[in-house]
Amino acid sequence: MLASSSAKPLASVLRLLSPRSAMQTRTFFNSFKTRDDKDPSSNGGTAPSPKTLPQKASRIVRSVLYGSEQVRQETQATLSKVLARGKYVHELSTHQVQPGRMEEYQAVVSELYPLIVSNMSPSVKLVGSWATDIGDLDTAVHVWEYQGYPALTKTYDELRSDGKYVELQRRLAGLLQRRQSQVMLEFQFWPTHPPVTKGGVYELRSYTLKPGTLLEWEQNWRVGVECRRHHEEPMGAWFSQLGALNQVHHLWQYPDLQVRKQVREEAWSENGWPETVLNTVPLIQEMSSRIMLPMPFSSLK
Repeated sequence: MLASSSAKPLASVLRLLSPRSAMQTRTFFNSFKTRDDKDPSSNGGTAPSPKTLPQKASRIVRSVLYGSEQVRQETQATLSKVLARGKYVHELSTHQVQPGRMEEYQAVVSELYPLIVSNMSPSVKLVGSWATDIGDLDTAVHVWEYQGYPALTKTYDELRSDGKYVELQRRLAGLLQRRQSQVMLEFQFWPTHPPVTKGGVYELRSYTLKPGTLLEWEQNWRVGVECRRHHEEPMGAWFSQLGALNQVHHLWQYPDLQVRKQVREEAWSENGWPETVLNTVPLIQEMSSRIMLPMPFSSLK
């Protein structure tokens, strides 16, 4: 039998895992134990060293928690080369507006944001601006696109010295309760949609993933988005790099909420969609959905 010092860490790990993962880990551990706990006569009469088994058990625990060295190396290579398109950097800007002041707010941003695009184009584009209709109310959502981190840094620096921008930002700040900024990269398989006028409603679905599961999420959604594409047009998908981490955002557009219900139900008939849901739900720590209406100056509306 393994020493108790090796069994304790295994028990601690199993408590952290889902029932399915815990069962697989226990099976693997037991098979290892069977191989090493042989009768002494089977290996020349020498029993396993009491120090060797806890060490091997510790390696298994580290592998379960952090992945094997080979997997970690492959993951790093994949994350840097596969997940992101690498062409653009996006920013998700979320503003919580004081109740009753959304009309004033939209008047300010309808002057401020086209000014930014005009002064900084073509290195900066406004993907879209929306007001939340269902979800976090009195909230505005903006997605910006920069031609890489140099363009983002240059934009920040130049706007700070622009008198008109500073004045409009001061007026804007007086209308807000809270604001957040998050820098993101777009998934390679899901590029951001170019400007278009469709009408209807937009949905921003946001997911907080368990740390270390982004690659698994990407692999499953490569299949999932193709299933959904047969019924609706994906508008964008990004994963966070600065600000709140381990977050993914998917943007969809629908003519209305009834069509949204219909196309989501139809997706279940697609080969691969049920598996996408089954495989990705365990990766989620938290999720939310916003139904949004585009502002008049939005590029996606």
